Amino acid sequence: MLSRKGIIPEEYVLTRLAEDPAKPRYRARQRRARFVSKKGNCNVAHKNIREQGRFLQDVFTTLVDLKWPHTLLIFTMSFLCSWLLFAMAWWLIAFAHGDLAPSEGTAEPCVTSIHSFSSAFLFSIEVQVTIGFGGRMVTEECPLAILILIVQNIVGLMINAIMLGCIFMKTAQAHRRAETLIFSKHAVIALRHGRLCFMLRVGDLRKSMIISATIHMQVVRKTTSPEGEVVPLHQVDIPMENGVGGNSIFLVAPLIIYHVIDANSPLYDLAPSDLHHHQDLEIIVILEGVVETTGITTQARTSYLADEILWGQRFVPIVAEEDGRYSVDYSKFGNTVKVPTPLCTARQLDEDHSLLEALTLASARGPLRKRSVPMAKAKPKFSISPDSLS
Repeated sequence: MLSRKGIIPEEYVLTRLAEDPAKPRYRARQRRARFVSKKGNCNVAHKNIREQGRFLQDVFTTLVDLKWPHTLLIFTMSFLCSWLLFAMAWWLIAFAHGDLAPSEGTAEPCVTSIHSFSSAFLFSIEVQVTIGFGGRMVTEECPLAILILIVQNIVGLMINAIMLGCIFMKTAQAHRRAETLIFSKHAVIALRHGRLCFMLRVGDLRKSMIISATIHMQVVRKTTSPEGEVVPLHQVDIPMENGVGGNSIFLVAPLIIYHVIDANSPLYDLAPSDLHHHQDLEIIVILEGVVETTGITTQARTSYLADEILWGQRFVPIVAEEDGRYSVDYSKFGNTVKVPTPLCTARQLDEDHSLLEALTLASARGPLRKRSVPMAKAKPKFSISPDSLS
């Protein structure tokens, strides 16, 4: 019916009808799971934790780690529960003393102007948040009321300190500063000083600097030990280098951090044909330092899968000098250009230096040649006639 009306082509309908529904369909292998996401979150789910009580031993950290809706709910319920609890205490004191139904000639009440639970609840709020409206106050009639007043003030101060401190720590968490530390979307592998290097670009969007910034890199892949033990997340530290050497960086402008792929590198046998989404390879980059304005240590993380590594590419320059100062064009932060790079592993390049020499000769010859254009004879702008010489 649909094919007759021209909505769906008839060839498609016949093909779908000819398929065997019982025949299993095979899908392509999905992309391997990330250990660390591009935004720096660890992609790990904790299951079957039996010792849940350990989280209650550090209540403050547990409250800070909660999500904002849960934190605000606990913040509100902690005050409401304390107000209701002490309102019940004030109501019981007034009830035991006979202040709820006073008669003529009775003694002075423990708390003035408390006639119901609602008035006791209002007095509890006034005591804990130190708001005195002048209508209710504690008298010298009941020592127990004075004791409850002291206890409620202490409890209120503790709740204020814990909850307000929790709110402050959540708003000033270190990972908020890491949001302005950016990494290039792709990493590249190209020649630098005659060696294959793994390179990435890192930058800071804020003017306030990261003090004592250090950068580390790890390769995570599934390995099997000689004894047959399978390690699903085997982490190997590899050294990173920058323009000034060492791991400490001066991140006042975007920098290209690189790792020389040598015999000690886990990328020594990595070939261009291995850079696809089926390859079991993930490179994690960790930038850590102290925030200049707050003094809090922050950490920014990212990762690169095999298909996010570009072979034979180089980052374009983005720092230029303009009007006596350096300017950074962040629109080209992740842009790359192709450069001559041998299509072999670093091991093969070390074993056969002729590959590098052939590449050097090919790049020297190159397609970019200046054509020799015959220079036209320059004609003088002014001519001197013989008559003028006479």
